[in-house]
Amino acid sequence: MVDVVVAGAGPAGLALAAACVDAGLSVTVVDPAPHRRWRATYGLWRDELPGLPDRLVAARAPGAAVVAGIRRRLDDREYCVLDDAALRAELARPEITLRRGRVHGVDHHRHGTHVRLADGTSLAARLLVDAAGARRRTGRPVTAQTAYGLVLPAEAARPYLGADEAMFMDWRAADPAERTGLPPSFCYAVPVGAGEVLIEETCLAGSPAASPGALRRRLAARLTGHGVDAGRALRRERVWIDLDQVPRGPGRVLSFGAAAGLGHPATGYGLAATLRLAPTAARALAARLRHGPAPAVRAAHRAIWPVQASVVLALRRYGLKVLLTLDQEECAAFFGAFFGLPPELRAAYLSGREDVTGTARAMTALLSSASPPIRRRLMGGGRPTPAGRADLVDPAPLGVTEDTTGKGRTSRLGSRTGGSMTR
Repeated sequence: MVDVVVAGAGPAGLALAAACVDAGLSVTVVDPAPHRRWRATYGLWRDELPGLPDRLVAARAPGAAVVAGIRRRLDDREYCVLDDAALRAELARPEITLRRGRVHGVDHHRHGTHVRLADGTSLAARLLVDAAGARRRTGRPVTAQTAYGLVLPAEAARPYLGADEAMFMDWRAADPAERTGLPPSFCYAVPVGAGEVLIEETCLAGSPAASPGALRRRLAARLTGHGVDAGRALRRERVWIDLDQVPRGPGRVLSFGAAAGLGHPATGYGLAATLRLAPTAARALAARLRHGPAPAVRAAHRAIWPVQASVVLALRRYGLKVLLTLDQEECAAFFGAFFGLPPELRAAYLSGREDVTGTARAMTALLSSASPPIRRRLMGGGRPTPAGRADLVDPAPLGVTEDTTGKGRTSRLGSRTGGSMTR
């Protein structure tokens, strides 16, 4: 019997598997394609992972620009894009057993779990970790972040993005002639290493999700307007991140990564938190596993979700509720006010997962500095979502073939999306 079976071989699954091995536990990772290459673009603020080795960074931008009413350059935090292959190598452990398969069901008993696979075989484990991504849900629209992007040679992107620059958010309308009433979107552009740049049209939050077709058209209009030749694209990226995913209470299965709701509900970023929490969760499992699977899962859940993190999550979800009601111009005004806040308050809201005071101060400061219409929206928790958005809605979430933790590219594992979030 193995100590831990981890479902999902994305960054979340392998990060926790590596941490469990480091804590002295035996681990098997199950995934339909456990050796597949990660192709998602994983970005984070470097200060979110203190001690991040340079070898894991594919590209960095000392500052990032934001265009929201006015253009600002944010020089207070370094933004990084990780090297997927280097990150995977960093998380590799010879003690981890990688098993090709799909988790089909589980049978719990007092001292462990039988993990049933789709091929009819089973694995005996003391406990199961679900790191297979956000759960697919039916019956109601899913609040999601969606994006469509192109990776281009850096020189081809130069009319839009300068050397060593990153565009964190560009809220200028992609096509000024486009009719109003459609989900707002912004442009995100970052160097990704090897002389390449990702330029992406992103709907920060939509319920239902904005369609890839609409975002593709907006991106084409934006690139044409800036004189960028989209025909030189090397590859494309599509993103779907479930922003409705919330933590599940501890039971017999531990959720981790996107499955545990570790993504920021108002931004979609979650990889840094996932990597940072993996050793904490693994140590809690190792310390309590001798008392049985249920106590170990409860201990790890408490380590991942202390009271402060749950309070911050509630505040962030309030922010998401407001974002869902804003149109393009209102989003520009909202983020113009947000990025005008002092750097420490911006960082608290974006990255302070357990910083209740900092998050509350940031939200209070935003309320004070925002224009009267945005202030009323913040105080009222938003308003009903405007009508007229049906043509930008997909009948189902994207079915792309990448991995989700941080923005989330998806790969299927049963009815689940795979791995972790990209941003």
